[in-house]
Amino acid sequence: MLTIKGLSRKIIHFRNARDWAQFHNPKDVAISLTLEAAELLEHFQWKNPAEIEKHIKSNKSEISDEIADVLYYVLLLSHDLGIDPLKALSAKLKKNAKKYPVRKAKGRHTKYTEYK
Repeated sequence: MLTIKGLSRKIIHFRNARDWAQFHNPKDVAISLTLEAAELLEHFQWKNPAEIEKHIKSNKSEISDEIADVLYYVLLLSHDLGIDPLKALSAKLKKNAKKYPVRKAKGRHTKYTEYK
């Protein structure tokens, strides 16, 4: 079973074997991450829920590739910036738990502070 560290090592090896680190500054990696996220979003754009369900079934491999591309750039940027993505996510979940308490946010799609 692969770990985040194991995946990160594979990504860095892939990049370094091709001598691409010279092109991977944080700005351009963040741009690439955004572009890949937009490619993922294209799978769902302009589709109603029924169309999305059908599209997912017939395009799961392509959607999977886009998710992989997003994860690739998240892990690459995390490595290059010295950020442990699991620790970052854990810390963010703690912040969000305080920011969005269940008793105020449960079942609401709008920010709980918008309710009086």
